[in-house]
Amino acid sequence: MARDLSKVRNIGISAHIDSGKTTLTERILFYTNRIHAIHEVRGKDGVGAKMDSMELEKERGITIQSAATYASWKDIEINIIDTPGHVDFTIEVERALRVLDGAILVLCSVGGVQSQSITVNRQMSRYRVPRIAFVNKCDRTGANPERVAGQLRDKLDLNARLMQLPIGLEAEFSGIVDLITMKALYFEGKSGEQIRESVIPVEMQAEAQERHQELLEELSMYSEELMEALLEGGEIDTQLVYDAVRKGTLSLEFTPVFIGSAYKNKGIQPLLDAVDAYLPCPTDVQNFALDLRKNEEEFAVTNSPDDPLIMLAFKLEDGRYGQLTYVRTYQGNLNKGDTVYNSRTGKKVKIGRLVRMHADEMEEIDGCGPGDIVALFGVDCASGDTFTVEGIDASMSSMHIPEPVISLAIIPVDNKAQTNMSKALNRFTKEDPTFRTFVDHETGETIISGMGELHLDVYIERMKREYKAEVTAGAPQVAYRETITARADFDYTHKKQTGGSGQYGRVAGYLEPLEEGDYEFVDSIVGGTIPREYIPSCDKGFQKSMEKGILCGAAITGVRAVINDGASHSVDSSDVAFQLAAIGAFKEAYRKAHPVIMEPIMKVAVEGPTEFQGAVMGSLNQRRGMIIGTVEEGNYTVVEAEVPLSEMFGYSTILRSLTQGKAEFTMEFATFKQVPKSVGEELIKKYEQEKKNN
Repeated sequence: MARDLSKVRNIGISAHIDSGKTTLTERILFYTNRIHAIHEVRGKDGVGAKMDSMELEKERGITIQSAATYASWKDIEINIIDTPGHVDFTIEVERALRVLDGAILVLCSVGGVQSQSITVNRQMSRYRVPRIAFVNKCDRTGANPERVAGQLRDKLDLNARLMQLPIGLEAEFSGIVDLITMKALYFEGKSGEQIRESVIPVEMQAEAQERHQELLEELSMYSEELMEALLEGGEIDTQLVYDAVRKGTLSLEFTPVFIGSAYKNKGIQPLLDAVDAYLPCPTDVQNFALDLRKNEEEFAVTNSPDDPLIMLAFKLEDGRYGQLTYVRTYQGNLNKGDTVYNSRTGKKVKIGRLVRMHADEMEEIDGCGPGDIVALFGVDCASGDTFTVEGIDASMSSMHIPEPVISLAIIPVDNKAQTNMSKALNRFTKEDPTFRTFVDHETGETIISGMGELHLDVYIERMKREYKAEVTAGAPQVAYRETITARADFDYTHKKQTGGSGQYGRVAGYLEPLEEGDYEFVDSIVGGTIPREYIPSCDKGFQKSMEKGILCGAAITGVRAVINDGASHSVDSSDVAFQLAAIGAFKEAYRKAHPVIMEPIMKVAVEGPTEFQGAVMGSLNQRRGMIIGTVEEGNYTVVEAEVPLSEMFGYSTILRSLTQGKAEFTMEFATFKQVPKSVGEELIKKYEQEKKNN
């Protein structure tokens, strides 16, 4: 019997750090009978939240890896991915949104729309993921869901409307008013599992009626039937209203906002009803794959179990039982024992075990179909690989992977640590595309790169704990770049004559700054002065030259290399000769093209009590920061600035002492900008010194 896909929801829960995502997921699992006791995130009861299964996550009270689970609510199946809120683990959010159909954007009713909420919202928009918003923590002092809905409209440009009103706020928060059914809901029993419907409190009736009317008028934009019913007056069928909300949500033109307190067990069941009513099932969302036989032509996947299998491996995890590969099936069926093809490597893979994950526990299953998110065992692949069956050569469109901005050297203490460190690095780079590692040929050191200090910290800590690899870490290094600011011509001949055939190649053209992108090669050769077969060698030579600049040894970016003339020799020309000629030509022109050093600039948001605003701004100015703006909310202020990454090391300690530990900051990569002259000179001097020492 075919599964009814309209009863399946693949959703993600994402938000700014500390908005209560994991607590919310914990409650969802409790109300859907997946767990039978509620544990808190910080793990004071020694258990910790179900979804934070990593020791580090329990200790720090943060989510590091996105965890997958599933639950059933009424008659729908929900696959849930709880994603990290910290910007250093942004790839976890990217890859979760890539395979999800809908999302819940969680916001704190006091903090509102914070810097990471903006990032997450941008990621949701990139993958066109319909979302509903949940304003959590309505029991906190300073809670104001109304203000948060306003921020969703102003800061995120979402057409957000409250679907519920709070009955009381802060310590008085006792229930909610549903603005569609016009009923008051109270959550009773030991863990809020009993919902009591009642009439709206007298003092709220006038406001509720007014809000109800406003909401219906807004929703009539998405439903002609609702608009007609409103014009006629009289009773409105609630199903018409639900349909209008669903239509608006799926088209990304409307964002329904729900309220509650996960910690206090209020408002979760209506949120689950909203997931059922408003978020898309797999067939509501259009997903595309690329046909590798037809020059990567896009085609829509069908969600039909009868079509050939297409599924995407979106996350790898090396668990207690070997490599786990999380996959999302887009069309076709997969059964235990089937053989599938990895479209990137072309290798055949036999599927031995199929499991459905519940955080770190698993349940064996025999097969899966369209819309399912399951895990495979013992399959060797990389994150982002597509699996298909024989006769179809397709790949799901890839996800956006940001470039690392920070590096540091790690040194193992002995040979045993060296072996274990290699194992750990091999696994981590496979799991996380934003975590890179390489060996510096000049110093022989192992360098790891990532998205921020916390990102690298967590991996070093995991090396020690999970692999018993004792390593010491060097000081963090910023990923500088070099680029050119002017056009420069080159005309370079490479010739080498030793006994027998020699090497000969002449390359002429120019380098110029490239506005968008890292590198572009333009072939303007006419009349065959460089034979066609050697053109790719010139390109290869230029690309090799971009790996290391002459000012501070950083990678070169933003260069267009144009070749328009050259010469070859019938005997002595070869691929190698033209590659070397291109390298020589690049060096010759690069020095004349006024090269400069670029540094990563971070977007920093510092949030803390208003009394410390002056001190915070002073501390950012001292770090070459440029203040972009300040937002005051009650007695809290958010200062936003752009600051060079090199100046942000150790900032958390300084911020803590400046503000008595009351302020916190988040930062994410914004752009690359040219370094000031004094800083540039310092970097060049340091690089010259290192070259001498080596």
